[in-house]
Amino acid sequence: MTDVIKTRRDGAILEVTLDRPKANAIDLATSRILGETFKAFRDDPELRVAILRSAGERFFSAGWDLKAAAGGDAVDGDYGVGGFGGLQELRDLNKPVIAAVAGMAVGGGFELALSADLIFASEEASFALPEIRAGTLADAATCKLPKRMPYHVAMDLLLTGRWMSAEEAQRWGLVKEIVPGAELMDCTWDCARLLASGPPLVYAAIKEVARAAEAATFQDAMNRITKRQFPTVDRLYDSEDHEEGARAFAEKRDPVWKGR
Repeated sequence: MTDVIKTRRDGAILEVTLDRPKANAIDLATSRILGETFKAFRDDPELRVAILRSAGERFFSAGWDLKAAAGGDAVDGDYGVGGFGGLQELRDLNKPVIAAVAGMAVGGGFELALSADLIFASEEASFALPEIRAGTLADAATCKLPKRMPYHVAMDLLLTGRWMSAEEAQRWGLVKEIVPGAELMDCTWDCARLLASGPPLVYAAIKEVARAAEAATFQDAMNRITKRQFPTVDRLYDSEDHEEGARAFAEKRDPVWKGR
């Protein structure tokens, strides 16, 4: 798509590669391109799954580009339609996104990975939130981490800025799978193909309900589901795919999902 953001489309899967040597840091312009890329993915009915990766093996992403900031990029500038990195504030993104993390995911790079639904990591991957040492706030991570892992572990990472290995990240449930670096993309693509073969309307309902449930009581969320107050749930229950799932089960065959 551009020199810094490259895309590859294979059937219903879109691979998005961040390529900004040396550390894949993200400036305002790159963030806006990422936002437009994932917005186009969201709005394309033929695409079902996205993979987010980066070029090189040392850095997944160093996060906010401090050199660009020193050159005039404001930290409160225009990050684009999806907020920083194009993902973490993109509304109504109801399709699965997989992050393939090779190397260091630092600060906003760690937050970018957290914006995905699944994270695969190379054995060499590591994660850190060093913002505390620069006297600033890791804002998205402060919102997300205490909900994704034990509170005291999240606070340890936020308050100290220490490094976390891929093994530790998997132990706390942040990483789905750790694989040798040479196998990372094959493993990620295998998962993407599996998801692409699944029911897209159900995925959409899962993502919308999960987002809403974070800010609701269990009973309130359940009431909204049963009353079909979520657009994705309402669409699912009236869909051909909903009928196809029950029919395929009764006929003891694999369902054919059409996304309608």
